[in-house]
Amino acid sequence: MAEVFVFVVLALIVGVLQSANAEVPAIFILGDSTVDVGTNNHLPDSNITANHPHNGVDFPFGRATGRFSNGFNTADFIAKLFGFKRSPLSFLAFNGTYGIKKPKFRGINFASAGSGLFDATGQPPTQKVNVVSMGQQVYQFSMVYNYLLENKGKSETEEFLSKSLFFISTGSNDIMGNYHSDNPIPKEQFIPNLALVYEKHLRNLMSVGARRFGIIGVPPVGCCPSQRLSAKGECAKDLNDQAEAFFSAMDTVMRNLSSENKDIKYSLGNAYAITFLVIDNPPKFNFIDVKNACCGNGTLNAESFCTPSANLCSNRRQYLFWDLFHPTQAASKMVAFKLYSGGPEYVTPINFSQLAEAY
Repeated sequence: MAEVFVFVVLALIVGVLQSANAEVPAIFILGDSTVDVGTNNHLPDSNITANHPHNGVDFPFGRATGRFSNGFNTADFIAKLFGFKRSPLSFLAFNGTYGIKKPKFRGINFASAGSGLFDATGQPPTQKVNVVSMGQQVYQFSMVYNYLLENKGKSETEEFLSKSLFFISTGSNDIMGNYHSDNPIPKEQFIPNLALVYEKHLRNLMSVGARRFGIIGVPPVGCCPSQRLSAKGECAKDLNDQAEAFFSAMDTVMRNLSSENKDIKYSLGNAYAITFLVIDNPPKFNFIDVKNACCGNGTLNAESFCTPSANLCSNRRQYLFWDLFHPTQAASKMVAFKLYSGGPEYVTPINFSQLAEAY
């Protein structure tokens, strides 16, 4: 009887995943290094890359793909939950047809490590192309949209995109960039302005067919190993306050957008609250270390990036942070599951799974 019960449960789980997958013809991912799968590898002048060891040590065949992780990142795990093998390829990895003519075109990843909502974020004025800004990512999607129109026609394209999911993870680099600048803009002015820029990008995506948004909020960036360095090992409260304020601002933006546009569906993931679940009670989620980086050097392993010569922890599944900024594969997996199936305290007004079924 127990075996029959297990079989039925597994069948139901597979059925749910297949059902969700059937509802999602494609996923499109925009944002920063938390969801980048190798965009910056294709930028010859970029100094924000992860296509070298020890990055990718736990990825299939130990490959350093450009993900700032020991393995898969949040984009991959979200894609897996919808029945995909992993995140779609980077836009810059395609040869101009974007894979659209393939029988099973399943989406594209536009995310670029170091980028932000502002065009200047991650892009030194005297340097050539260092990152692909959010504005440029939206423009790249508009190119895909036009190509879809040419190949599928207007009606089929609109139907295809109305069922596709758009996942966005950005804002951290803007907040940290302002916080550490010589003349930081006060939080009360900066956060509302950042939310307005985000809204502009969302409206631009809406104008080229996007209808279902999975927004991943900014995590408690003040708890990254790099930020703990200057806070005597503790989280940088002022920086975390900005991340928390930004989530509230985006909650208002998304409520207003969906109120104005009845065909817009969204899920707003609270990465801040999800991350603190682990920080406040590591053993509950099978973590041991929530302060040190797994890969790096110096105090908290956070005085350098993850390089082939960096210190590398052996128990990577028990670390929250992979390097001085980014989560481990284990942490990314936990966050993705919370976003996909969590309650309203972690993702609102519906979770990512429900987003695929919402009408």
